[in-house]
Amino acid sequence: MQTKKKRITRTVAYVLLTIYSIITIYPFLWAFLASFKPYSEIVRIGAPLFSSNMSLTNYQYIFTQDPMFPHWIVNSLFIAIVGTALNILFNSMGGYALARLSFPGRRTLFMVVLVCIMVPSQILLIPNYLIMKAFGILDSYNALILPSAINFAYIFMMRQFFITFPKELEESAQLDGLGRMGIFFRIVVPMAKSSIATQGIFVFMGFWNDFMRPLLYITSENKYTLTLGLQSFQTQHGMQWNYIMAAAMITILPIIFLYIILNKYFMTGMRIGGEK
Repeated sequence: MQTKKKRITRTVAYVLLTIYSIITIYPFLWAFLASFKPYSEIVRIGAPLFSSNMSLTNYQYIFTQDPMFPHWIVNSLFIAIVGTALNILFNSMGGYALARLSFPGRRTLFMVVLVCIMVPSQILLIPNYLIMKAFGILDSYNALILPSAINFAYIFMMRQFFITFPKELEESAQLDGLGRMGIFFRIVVPMAKSSIATQGIFVFMGFWNDFMRPLLYITSENKYTLTLGLQSFQTQHGMQWNYIMAAAMITILPIIFLYIILNKYFMTGMRIGGEK
């Protein structure tokens, strides 16, 4: 009786999850297929999900007829890659320092990190704008990279990881003549790949999908990120949904590729975080 009840409960759960998955995936599937359709089929009432007229024409158009679109992709890739690299370096070093090093004010600094995690990032937009205006770096890549070169949430995450890191390995490396920096980069970082990969995916997504900061800090069209450029692209092409859907799909591809490449480390990092 107990086994039958569990089987029924599991079946109901699977059915509900399947329905929810379909509801969630369908809009993305529609947009993906629409990016290969001509405009007339997208706006036609009762148009089927699949079409016999599907082609790469929309993608060819946005890359050949809109000269700024490839430039926006390069801008976003540069900002996301550099910003992610800086975050991984500084967040990991900050977390390691809070977990391993003894220095005056460490506990106070850790409390400051916890308080800063609770501050909504939107509150800092205007102060950051005024600071960058004073330094003369508005309308540049630095305006998007430097204020976000560290993230307090990931400093905390890396600290939690390094607290459980076996000290014996560091002590052995120290006996072999490695200094603190050598221990960190040659011993600790290679063994923290799962946490670093998890951090990297989320930080990259934050830079890649960011819209508000580019909107406030960037004014030159040739320095637009892809999210800001997509808004400009939509304004220029009005209601031509075939081109807009193709452009929107391109914004998703790097995130999918990054997740596929780092999926193994990402899942391990999420499991470790859950266990802690």
